[in-house]
Amino acid sequence: RLGVVYYANYFVWFEVGRTDWLRHSGWNYRAMEGDGFMLPVLEAHCDYRQSARYDDDLDIETTGELLSPVRVRFSYRVVRVADGQLLAGGHTVHASLDPQGKPRRLPERIRHCFATSPL
Repeated sequence: RLGVVYYANYFVWFEVGRTDWLRHSGWNYRAMEGDGFMLPVLEAHCDYRQSARYDDDLDIETTGELLSPVRVRFSYRVVRVADGQLLAGGHTVHASLDPQGKPRRLPERIRHCFATSPL
């Protein structure tokens, strides 16, 4: 059907939410990689409830949870601003790795952000 957003775009929106969450927490991807950390996706899941349409104004609500010193989970809610309708929800799980691909503990200041989960 025309005008319905392609399903894979939700994962792009999840990434935008995750990037904003990190920036709001005082860390961004450029700084994170400069500090020797990478957060590759280990798992991605989305539950689609209602279709988003092109030109819908959407909020991507993002929370973070520390699963272990080297594993984090971000949860997402995609909400249409006009009517507050939940369109989709999902999560991604990430490993914290060094540039050589070895597990690396997240710094304490970042682990603390997951306890307060700002967005």
